[in-house]
Amino acid sequence: MAVLEVENIRKEFGKTVVLRDVSFELEQGHAIAIIGSSGSGKTTLLRCLNFLERPDGGIIRVKGEVLFDANDPATHGEAEIRKKRLHFGMVFQAFNLFPQYTALHNVTLASELLAKERYKGSKDWRAEIRDIENKALSILEQMGLADKINLYPYQLSGGQQQRVAIARALALQPDILCFDEPTSALDPELTGEVLRVIRSLAEKHTTMAIVTHEMAFARDVADEVIFLDNGLIVERGKAKDVIDNPQEERTQQFLARYTQD
Repeated sequence: MAVLEVENIRKEFGKTVVLRDVSFELEQGHAIAIIGSSGSGKTTLLRCLNFLERPDGGIIRVKGEVLFDANDPATHGEAEIRKKRLHFGMVFQAFNLFPQYTALHNVTLASELLAKERYKGSKDWRAEIRDIENKALSILEQMGLADKINLYPYQLSGGQQQRVAIARALALQPDILCFDEPTSALDPELTGEVLRVIRSLAEKHTTMAIVTHEMAFARDVADEVIFLDNGLIVERGKAKDVIDNPQEERTQQFLARYTQD
């Protein structure tokens, strides 16, 4: 069953067309890798899925529900968009942790704010806050960070910060977890620890969309790959098939350049 359906998504910045009628589906429990050269539209696609950018055309559905339809203004309201964004968890290139908060507080913050808003000052929210903290502690332990919960971002390595960012995204229990080049800001020796975490999530059948330049990782972890070039999906298929035996010339050229690098 497709948990995510993307239909003819288009995005323009002024006269520059960044995404051109991009369509794909993502099955529940599967991982899809989004690859392509710099400027091909990969990050913009993720930002459109998370509504950090508003598409200029197309439809986004999650579990059969229309979250966004460019032709339906009823799906464009800011309050509704904020709620719909919760279907997606986003892990950024540069971690984007709050420097003034500990690792634990970075993970619990969004859930705590949502709980307080739901209960509107009622004492009942305190029990939920305790539950939120317990869940966050469990996730941080799974990330191998049980001994780092009271440290601030500046006290953590890049790999540890990214694992906190992954824990933060997981804490809201999103339907789809999105990664935007999760290792690009890391030194090579720290890349492996983050990739191991993502691999473990794939083994647990976490639904993921991963923008990555790690081709060997994409081949082994993703169920499918889409190759973007100039805002178009040029090739799509099973990860191993596309990466090992690309059919389209532009995909071949990209993979050849990557191999040379």
